[in-house]
Amino acid sequence: MIRLFVAIDLPDEVAEPLVRMQAGVPGARWQTREQLHLTLRFIGEVDGRDAASVDDMLASIADPRFGVELKGVGEFGGRNPRALWAGVAPNEALKHLQRKVETALQRLGLPAEERKYTPHVTLARLRGTPQGAVIDYITDHALYASGPFEARTFTLFSSHLSQNGSIYTPERVYPLR
Repeated sequence: MIRLFVAIDLPDEVAEPLVRMQAGVPGARWQTREQLHLTLRFIGEVDGRDAASVDDMLASIADPRFGVELKGVGEFGGRNPRALWAGVAPNEALKHLQRKVETALQRLGLPAEERKYTPHVTLARLRGTPQGAVIDYITDHALYASGPFEARTFTLFSSHLSQNGSIYTPERVYPLR
């Protein structure tokens, strides 16, 4: 079995400032540079034959390149925050690509994603972090914006759990035209 997800990898000029923003929140397990990405769809555990089918379906997606801009920060979890993230400025081309990925995976018989797609880059996983510290972090970084970058590819990643967090390996990169 292999654990998979689909994402847009971030260029260094976008990822490095995000890494520099990672401080000052107790209980945060910050993502490493290699872990920063813009998720399109988490797939989960599949066997080798299904992984090959996922690859084939993703390879058939033909979308144009498009601009992306990260903007703002936020959290998931409300009163019990569990993650900090950088958001994405409204982007119809990104949503279109995400819908194509979702449709392709459903055609293979994978269950539909139940949550509404909220494009973001996870900055940290939180455990026992006081809500006030999260609010302070969000306030301090409220004006964050990456500046635009071009999404030229999307990637099928495998994820291997380790004691130091997940290790993400690009399995295949798909060009956007």
